[in-house]
Amino acid sequence: MHWRPQHGQTDRHDQGFHVNAAEDSMQLLPHIRPGRLPVQLFTRPLGAYGSDPFYLSGAEKEFNPMLNRRLGSQGFGGSVAAMTSFPPQRYHYFLVLDFEATCDKPQIHPQEIIEFPILKLNGRTMEIESTFHTYVQPVVHPQLTPFATELTGIIQEMVDNQPTLCQVLERVEEWMAKEGLLDPSVKSIFVTCGDWDLKLMLPGQCEYLGLQVADYFKQWINLKKAYSFAIGTWPKNGLLDMNKGLSLQHIGRPHSGIDDCRNIANIMKTLAHRGFIFKQTSRRI
Repeated sequence: MHWRPQHGQTDRHDQGFHVNAAEDSMQLLPHIRPGRLPVQLFTRPLGAYGSDPFYLSGAEKEFNPMLNRRLGSQGFGGSVAAMTSFPPQRYHYFLVLDFEATCDKPQIHPQEIIEFPILKLNGRTMEIESTFHTYVQPVVHPQLTPFATELTGIIQEMVDNQPTLCQVLERVEEWMAKEGLLDPSVKSIFVTCGDWDLKLMLPGQCEYLGLQVADYFKQWINLKKAYSFAIGTWPKNGLLDMNKGLSLQHIGRPHSGIDDCRNIANIMKTLAHRGFIFKQTSRRI
């Protein structure tokens, strides 16, 4: 869940919901001016990634029919000419994720995921190709609090009779297999707004329920860190600050998981068009 501040307040990560020391240390970045950031942070020539065939130069790709066939089968188009002009990303796909969870004041324990959205973002075009979205039935505290409903817009009827987290994780695996994301030759990575979703929320609930966390959930890109690398300021208020910093209109309803995912995707697309290369920022052993 992404806590959004009231006027004069700070992001939920600074409000005691899920304070992360690594994220807090990034607040030093506001002292870095964008003009002082290295040029290679924003532009990377084709072929700059060594022997990885996905990052061969344009000329090399033209003479690599096996590569073109493989990329074409994954939705990247059959010709290099059809590729977009901004620098290539390190990943074929970005999987944008943003949980909403049970909550209250004071906080209830354990928190449980009640909305589980994923957007499959093409690493070449930065366009959304597929969506996984479901609401989730909480089992420890099955009745939503008025605070949770007011914050997220999720009402009781939206989670009643929905799949449990165990069932949802099985459906995610099926969706990823259908989308070709489990193919070892396809590089994909999750993207979240902060580290809370995959560092604390999902593993914490899985541990409580005795569920395994799939390996693909154990490394991700924290968009806040990526944004601060690209722009030079730390987005203290999360998506609100990032949209404002990039002059983007906020999409949909704040605290809606699927709408937050759309905002994340829009911010990523904007940064990519400016030449930013996204890298993994976070992992969990």
